Amino acid sequence: MNHPRVLAMLAAVVLAAGCGSSAGSAPHRAPAATVASSPLDTSLSTSGGTWATVVMGGSAAQYNNFWQLFTRPAGSSQWKLATPPGTADNGGLVLAAGSRSAMVTGFRPSQLLTFTPLSQTSDGGRAWSAISPLDAALASTPAAIALQPGGDRLIALTASGRVEEVTAGSGFWQTLTTASALAATAAGRRCGLRALTGTAWTHSGVPLLAGNCSRPGVAGIFALDSGTWRAAGPALPASLGSQAVTVLRIVDIGSQTAAVLSVGEGPSASLVAAWTDDAGARWTVSPGLGLAAAPPASASFGPGGQIAVISAAGRAATIAIGQSWRTLPALPARTATLAFVRAGHVDALSVRAATLTVWQLGPSGTTWTKTQVISVPIQYDSSS
Repeated sequence: MNHPRVLAMLAAVVLAAGCGSSAGSAPHRAPAATVASSPLDTSLSTSGGTWATVVMGGSAAQYNNFWQLFTRPAGSSQWKLATPPGTADNGGLVLAAGSRSAMVTGFRPSQLLTFTPLSQTSDGGRAWSAISPLDAALASTPAAIALQPGGDRLIALTASGRVEEVTAGSGFWQTLTTASALAATAAGRRCGLRALTGTAWTHSGVPLLAGNCSRPGVAGIFALDSGTWRAAGPALPASLGSQAVTVLRIVDIGSQTAAVLSVGEGPSASLVAAWTDDAGARWTVSPGLGLAAAPPASASFGPGGQIAVISAAGRAATIAIGQSWRTLPALPARTATLAFVRAGHVDALSVRAATLTVWQLGPSGTTWTKTQVISVPIQYDSSS
């Protein structure tokens, strides 16, 4: 498969605000902030429908793993394949949802590719067009790119820890900040920022960055206001105040910004969901969900702030704003991710080689029913 050529671009580097030390004090040495990786299987809902990305095919070592994008348009009862054509996707597929049926996809580089191709659609995946590629490797996290709600600005987190921004149509990416620069700000020092984990926008158009902190009890979410990054994470209950916090996912869904946090480590670790509709001034924080030493393997987001998670042990749960976690029955074999298809209703997407099987939770809420099977025409060995 031929890779597109890199467009010639010049990136204007913007100095990160707030990185200086106070007069008369010794310079602060921030920790060597990096970028954390996390599983890319996920789904999210927009007013135009639900999108999901999963890895299919065969061996990753032989480059026979192919990431696929599926969509279920609003009002439809069927999923359909919507993977943008013509670009190698062995390295991973990352989604950034816009308004209604708009979506941007980023193809993480693999093999000899050194840049990140990007595609966009405005009609629910029926037609795709290339946009200015990112001249770097996109970070391996589902929140590595974010599209401004109702706007045309795109933020991308690179594997090296740079945060880049572009306005659609301009073709010129600019450096917004870096992981190490953010770690050196007042907000970054207060958190003890160790790594960035993702990007997002608030519904009002404020850029957000997420990460993990070395300071116990601090949730590493940062908002850019008037050129300065400020702490915008939720305050956690006192019972969790002595434990380290990692922001696993952050995403804008409708009027809400939703985040999934991992609190603590080992057998005592728990998962916490949080929501804000005012750029982090006030948060609603959920009760904790015990992880039993099995970290999340997938996190998905639905309308009205719904969140679904699957642990590495195969357990699943959902939650909505103001509610408690609801544990789901045992998942179908090889479930890669969950997807909200309408309020309160969730599908399990199961993958075996080139076949996607869709399971729906029955009216009783205790059994899964097979509703659809999609065979994907994968061309093995086509990416070598």
